[in-house]
Amino acid sequence: MDLQDRVTDLESRLAFQDDTIETLNDILVAQQHAVERLQLQMNALLKRQEEMGGQFETSEEEAPPPHY
Repeated sequence: MDLQDRVTDLESRLAFQDDTIETLNDILVAQQHAVERLQLQMNALLKRQEEMGGQFETSEEEAPPPHY
């Protein structure tokens, strides 16, 4: 294998690696957006749970059910 063939092979590998890196970066960006959306949804659910928590709290003064 002469020098020109080796250089051509290296250039080909570099092009494939660049394409792979770009593809992986696009996937990483999409996953980051998904994580951010999930975090926003989780925060909204936690806030909603806190707001609704007061509606279902039982009084400490209530007598325990008869089966106790």
